[in-house]
Amino acid sequence: MPRKKPFSNKQKKKQLQVKRERRRGDTGFIGNSRNASWERGKEREGQSDTTDSETTDVKRINQQPAERDGTYDLNRFRLHFERESKEEIERRKAVARERFLRPVAEKDLEMDINDIYPPEKRLDFPRRPSWHYGMAREELLRKEEKSFREFLTALHARNEPGSLSHFEHNLETWRQLWRVLEMSDVVLLIVDIRYPVLQFPPALYNYVTNELHKQVILVLNKVDLCPSPLVLAWRHYLSSRFPSLQCVCFTSQPGQAYDTVLQKRRRRKKLGWNQAAGPVQILRACQDIAAGRVDLSSWEQKIQRDASTSCLEEDVPEDAQTVLVEHQSDVAMEMQSSSHELYEDGVLTLGCIGFPNVGKSSVLNGLVGRKVVSVSRTPGHTKYFQTYYLTPTVKLCDCPGLVFPSLVTKQLQILAGIYPVAQLQEPYSSVGYLCERTPLHSVLKLKYPNQEGEGVGGENQWTAWDVCEAWAERRGYKTAKAARNDVYRAANSLLRLAIDGRISLCLTPPGYSAQRAVWESHPGLSEIITLQGRNDEEGLGEKDEEDGESSSEPEEEGDRDADEDDDDSDDEDDILGNPMWKGGLQAKLKANMFSVLGENECE
Repeated sequence: MPRKKPFSNKQKKKQLQVKRERRRGDTGFIGNSRNASWERGKEREGQSDTTDSETTDVKRINQQPAERDGTYDLNRFRLHFERESKEEIERRKAVARERFLRPVAEKDLEMDINDIYPPEKRLDFPRRPSWHYGMAREELLRKEEKSFREFLTALHARNEPGSLSHFEHNLETWRQLWRVLEMSDVVLLIVDIRYPVLQFPPALYNYVTNELHKQVILVLNKVDLCPSPLVLAWRHYLSSRFPSLQCVCFTSQPGQAYDTVLQKRRRRKKLGWNQAAGPVQILRACQDIAAGRVDLSSWEQKIQRDASTSCLEEDVPEDAQTVLVEHQSDVAMEMQSSSHELYEDGVLTLGCIGFPNVGKSSVLNGLVGRKVVSVSRTPGHTKYFQTYYLTPTVKLCDCPGLVFPSLVTKQLQILAGIYPVAQLQEPYSSVGYLCERTPLHSVLKLKYPNQEGEGVGGENQWTAWDVCEAWAERRGYKTAKAARNDVYRAANSLLRLAIDGRISLCLTPPGYSAQRAVWESHPGLSEIITLQGRNDEEGLGEKDEEDGESSSEPEEEGDRDADEDDDDSDDEDDILGNPMWKGGLQAKLKANMFSVLGENECE
């Protein structure tokens, strides 16, 4: 028997890595094995993926392990974004190391919707092609695939390479949007109040109102993360730009204190979803649209009943009213008629759509009054749409998050939470974007890592890389082998703080900086402050020393994805804003910070 060929541990490691990537379906993995590269190339050639354009390379995000029985493909609706080149990633890394950060003026935070979606660029979204009941299912699918490829080709032809932002390349997810729009009587377009113009595509609004002849309710979610005058200014701006649009405010965690720069730690109090602020406003808007064609008295009674019940989330009575859930089959969805009769059978159907991580599932849970949909800060957490009967006459549809084509910078998109932070290859440019618009290094009391960047007057000139290195030193983030400062983990941690709302970065409407005093004394300000559950001082953005939390996405421990690192839940506020720091614990914290915090933050 011939001797086996020697097989080193390094080769074995490469082999296992290739097998792991093949099992996860990541065709973008770059290895050193020639055979592995050839095998991955053959696999890519053998795939018939109709969601990709012929001129773009698509990266598939949020890979989930396949179920053993194979009854459902968990990766069917995962995010598909255009892959960035290695040269572009390395160029941004070099810029993050070399370019000194310069604070931008407050006026630069003002953003008009035409800056994001210029009308001359025709930043549309894929439409469902025409069909009839005489078509076979396979014929309909082929027609949709052809139409989607033509859309991608035309979109890239109209815009210069690299000018478009990240947007969805997965046809299956766009199909979910088509079904929800066809089934809905009223569309709830949910946006994050911090970045509303990024997440309100005018093409979608015009399509729903002009072609489908349906009404749109814009839900300004997470209003507890913004000062009250800014919420009022955004609502006025969007209502004036789109006169037939109804704007309502919503928050699943009212009564949270607001700080103009750094929020307190998110300490989940589990108040229950029935304490959300905003369901009454959505009910009033639906009553105005339905105009008596649907009996919504049961919904109003439910809101009153939920408001009078102040139980904790885990103390929901066993005899509480159950929620009927419908799972739509693929065949029923594909053959759904585009000419849907409004308020069919006396039922109002509300379709919840929006970008990833804007809080669609939180709004749905707040309307139901208890948790029926899991929530997560990871974009793309909702994999498929379901329908929930809120009352016998009100039905809710939850659609997966969709990213529409736009001209917004990718750094701002990442800060808005549309891209999973754990899967970023280059987070440093986004950290630099954040630092130029917030006094991050001074608020977090970062110590300059070295003295090579000393500028005029002895002031240190920071780069994005310096900020990440200083944060890694402060938090104790070290690499496993060399014990160097783990700047990548530090950058991810800072981005999570911004996405969760702990670092306050909010865009403003045009002219807000010049008219700030007008909005701070506006007579409608009291309504926003009442909705937020704050007093007058907190509504104007002054710092509150009481313990609070931000509610960008109140999530349970079991809802977090496995690839998420819970770095952003550490106690920065215990060091920066806790009154005990000013007392006798200062020396103790200096002596042993980790034992006081009660957790080993280096793990």
